[in-house]
Amino acid sequence: MKAFKHRVDDFFKWVKGTELVELDEIDITEDPVRPELSLEFRKSYSRKIYGLKYEDQIEGIICVAYCNDVPQSVRELDLISQNAHLQNNFTTAVAYTVWSRKRGAGKEIMEKLLAHLKEKENIERVVTLSPLTPMATHFHIRNGAKLIQHNPTTQNFEYSL
Repeated sequence: MKAFKHRVDDFFKWVKGTELVELDEIDITEDPVRPELSLEFRKSYSRKIYGLKYEDQIEGIICVAYCNDVPQSVRELDLISQNAHLQNNFTTAVAYTVWSRKRGAGKEIMEKLLAHLKEKENIERVVTLSPLTPMATHFHIRNGAKLIQHNPTTQNFEYSL
């Protein structure tokens, strides 16, 4: 029982000690979802890379494109985010890849991202561009998202703001 209490205390210390930070660089080969997307792609046209930082370590990573519509493919994500950037019209945050280096970091980074996006006046929706895998489906549903669209090669989930 004492060991269990210690693990619970450590977990809550970890959750309270994490913060969302914007990253300039990541090792894209670590990305289990979209390792083919270059660092330049992830940082251009108002796209952002966020990390879940605990102490001096990055425990989770999420890449977000700021758009004005919901893309059905990576190609559409590229075009829609470019268009939104040129028009300076961002209403939808699209999380297109997320991974963790520590158990629980994926869920925690999603929660931190949602809290961050709630503070942005212009963001009305938070959606994903997720692969058609059981792991992606379970992750998003378990974390409170709803499936809004099933596409030929992807699926979109929406989180409440």
